[in-house]
Amino acid sequence: MLTSVDTDLIRVLADPLRLRIVTLLARETLCTTHLVEETGARQTNLSNHLKVLREAGVVETEPCGRFTYYRLKPDVIASLAGRFADLAESARAAADNKRACP
Repeated sequence: MLTSVDTDLIRVLADPLRLRIVTLLARETLCTTHLVEETGARQTNLSNHLKVLREAGVVETEPCGRFTYYRLKPDVIASLAGRFADLAESARAAADNKRACP
């Protein structure tokens, strides 16, 4: 069953730009400049989205001189994927279950 934490994480990842950022960070650690180039988003908009992802525990930061690099935390994504896999398995197992109407 999904928890309220899972629901919050789903909301965070439901935003198209944040999902794009997560997809890019799944391939490599990037700084804000790289993410601006890849997404075409304005730096301030991107920074706001990165803050949301950071606060949700999806990404972590690594300072490097005057730049900040962002790295995806794969365990967070894997945990959410596991919850969905559990839901799918429950649905398969309950495919023939049908509650009678009163």
